[in-house]
Amino acid sequence: MNNSQTYSSDSVNLEYTATKTRNWMGSLLTGLAFTFLGIALLPLALVIVYVFFKGVSRLNWSLFTELPPPPLQSGGGIGHAIIGTLMLVAIAAVMSIPTGILGGIYLSEFSDQRWGRWIRFAANILSGVPSIIMGIFAYGVLVVTMDSYSAIAGGFALAILMLPIVVRTTDEALQLVDKEVRWASVGVGASNFHTVLYIVLPTALPGILTGTTLAVARAAGETAPLIFTVLYSQFWPKGLFSPVPSLSVLIYNFATVPYDNQRELAWAASLVLVSLVLITSVISRLVTGKQR
Repeated sequence: MNNSQTYSSDSVNLEYTATKTRNWMGSLLTGLAFTFLGIALLPLALVIVYVFFKGVSRLNWSLFTELPPPPLQSGGGIGHAIIGTLMLVAIAAVMSIPTGILGGIYLSEFSDQRWGRWIRFAANILSGVPSIIMGIFAYGVLVVTMDSYSAIAGGFALAILMLPIVVRTTDEALQLVDKEVRWASVGVGASNFHTVLYIVLPTALPGILTGTTLAVARAAGETAPLIFTVLYSQFWPKGLFSPVPSLSVLIYNFATVPYDNQRELAWAASLVLVSLVLITSVISRLVTGKQR
């Protein structure tokens, strides 16, 4: 009888009651967490909403298919800058993503502790270098050597910015894979190379894709490196070894001019650039969701 009474009282104590200290304290901390999350997301929401309302009025077919007009004329578009931005980001991705993924694989799976520590330290330092320094470096290495501003030089500068992000995220994603998975693969006779290629990499693929998306988003929005390496062009891109337009430099050039039409184009270009980054992020999330 005493045991049943004790059991009954314990059961009552385990029930949720808002007046209990642990319950209202948990609710309070949960509310604080959501409040601070909203505060952190508020600047992003304000930027997106403001850019949307300033640039949505110029969203039409001509915006994506025409060139910017002279200062005192209306209409026109930013089609050349969209193509130029895609060219620059594609060049940077081809240069940096394979190298960064291979570097991350080496750090996580094949490097010793001493070399790995120094390489990670170098990647952290490189990720903190201002983008304008990367532009000056690319200017001295390629622009001065080739005696010409070009899309190759711009893509090279953006690739340097993307590389440490890809290396670090790949390294961290691979380290999150449980060691037991590796041991199981080796236990059934697989080599270290086959374990990494067929077991570890597919498992870490969602994290790697997220890192590459962040790197692409940063490269797409950079301006300073492109001013030193690509300059700007009012015409359609002609090739990889000539100056090409880009959305970020177009925004930089048109945002402070006294002509209303060009300022409107700058806001429309900002909306297109933000939309490209958001679409890339959504696609990455969908792909990683399927991988999981």
